[in-house]
Amino acid sequence: MHSAPSVSYPLGRSRNAARLLWVIWAAGACCACAASYQFDSVGWRQMLLAAAVAVSAFAVRRALRGALAANLCFDSQHWSLSGAGTRPIVAAAVALDLQSLLLVRLQGAGTRSQWCWLERRADPLRWNDVRRALHARLPSPAGGATPALP
Repeated sequence: MHSAPSVSYPLGRSRNAARLLWVIWAAGACCACAASYQFDSVGWRQMLLAAAVAVSAFAVRRALRGALAANLCFDSQHWSLSGAGTRPIVAAAVALDLQSLLLVRLQGAGTRSQWCWLERRADPLRWNDVRRALHARLPSPAGGATPALP
């Protein structure tokens, strides 16, 4: 199998990811409203559900605001983020693949994971290249081929 191509792909705010997250939030809010309607009287359960809906709305808004503005680069061996400064990425893993939208977890050396959305409309010409690179196995650090079993 051939190695994955070198590619540089822009990261930023994704309208489709925002829509997806808000639709999921709205479904949860509707379920919370339906559940509170089933209770006989207003009490601590309804207040807890209302607080959970409010906190989750704040979390969605904060997650969408903190989107990275950088380029995700792959040089056939290593991942990196370029933007304000180049940062090496130890691992990039696809968490959700919706064909035209990817949720990717980026693990930097000694830092916590960063989650980012990649969207086809950011660069349609390089979309298949970045998907191949994310799904490909990285070459082994030793650089040698694994021996065949007898």
